[in-house]
Amino acid sequence: MTQKTIWFESDGIKLHGTLHLPDNPKPPVVIGAHGLMSNGDSPKQIALAEICNGIGIAYFRFDHRGCGQSEGEFNAVTSFDGRCRDLLDGIQGLLDMNITDGRFALFGSSLGGAAVLATAGRLTPRAVVTVAAPVRSEAIRPPYVNDANNQPMLESLNREKLFFDLAERIEGVKDILIFHGDADPIVPYENALEIHHLAGEPKELIRLENGDHPMSDENHQALFMERTIAWFQDKLAGS
Repeated sequence: MTQKTIWFESDGIKLHGTLHLPDNPKPPVVIGAHGLMSNGDSPKQIALAEICNGIGIAYFRFDHRGCGQSEGEFNAVTSFDGRCRDLLDGIQGLLDMNITDGRFALFGSSLGGAAVLATAGRLTPRAVVTVAAPVRSEAIRPPYVNDANNQPMLESLNREKLFFDLAERIEGVKDILIFHGDADPIVPYENALEIHHLAGEPKELIRLENGDHPMSDENHQALFMERTIAWFQDKLAGS
């Protein structure tokens, strides 16, 4: 298993990514999108990358504009549409490199899950997995993140640029596995019910009992890994 640093551009902004490659040539790939205040080094994505590689699937994680090692000042470049373009350009750039076999799946957590839902209908992913994804920006409750230290940075963001409503876009999404804690204080569980109702078949919703927004319960984390890897393995199999 190897890691390859990849740089790509979106709206002229240089973005940083890491591609985890298994030993087998031309593997399928999972592409991940992180949450609002996170980056591509999130523990969920690193753990997913390691386990995916173990079953012959590549994993690409990247830093959205203004995050991690990517260019841009966070409060100046962050917008929901910009995050969607980051994801689309990252997918296309990766596929154009011809390292993988063209089969791909998407993973997104929180706002990253919303970006995945917003773009999946325009693409042909073999599978989609979301965690605590909101359907619309108004559904997100303060303080928006679990870490109060990030609140000053959040308050500097232009809320209009973060507006989205995905209700009409979710209809084009299928092969989706949805995780959501039913005690999530930031993105209420009702969002998961709406995603499941609107999405196409096949689809599955896993309710994490008493689960919070970051999925901090170790049993929930173990269930998430087990079911997600099985979903990706099943959907990325075959030609």
